[in-house]
Amino acid sequence: MPLPVNLPNIITIARMLMVPLTVWLIIAGRHELAFFVFILAGVSDGVDGFIAKRFNMRTELGAWLDPLADKLLLVSIYVTLGVMDKLPAWLAILVVSRDVLIMGGVVLAWLLDAPVRMKPLWTSKLNTTVQIIFAGAFLFFLGNDWPVDRLVIYGAPAVAALTIVSGALYLRDWLRHMTDVNGAH
Repeated sequence: MPLPVNLPNIITIARMLMVPLTVWLIIAGRHELAFFVFILAGVSDGVDGFIAKRFNMRTELGAWLDPLADKLLLVSIYVTLGVMDKLPAWLAILVVSRDVLIMGGVVLAWLLDAPVRMKPLWTSKLNTTVQIIFAGAFLFFLGNDWPVDRLVIYGAPAVAALTIVSGALYLRDWLRHMTDVNGAH
């Protein structure tokens, strides 16, 4: 069994440590550097995944930390930009609410002794991809002093729609799981 703390997990933890730096850079108005750190985090995500797969260094810890690191970065960017009134607050609230709904469902199922086996849905992968592209583009636009109006007009509805659909599908699957578990008792 691979050690739980290995190079891919160290890279993932380093990515988690980029979250407060990114938030601070956004607050300080250093959007170009926030964009750079965001890109660095994305590259590190690919590198840790490659190393884990290529050198058989996958761990259970890494399976939990990797998506957590991604969510921490994305949610932190959306919340920070929303609070700073750069991004529509409703979009930040929607992105955070979906993740809280999913995590709340996982914790509740665990507390009810009916743990949910998490498997990413294709809509969730698409949602995360669109959220990443939108957040990256937003930071890039801000860093270059480009107007973000059109980006919000076209990008925010796409992020919102995918966030709602993905959240609804996770809720559907959670309800099915809880119904099946309760039916078995």
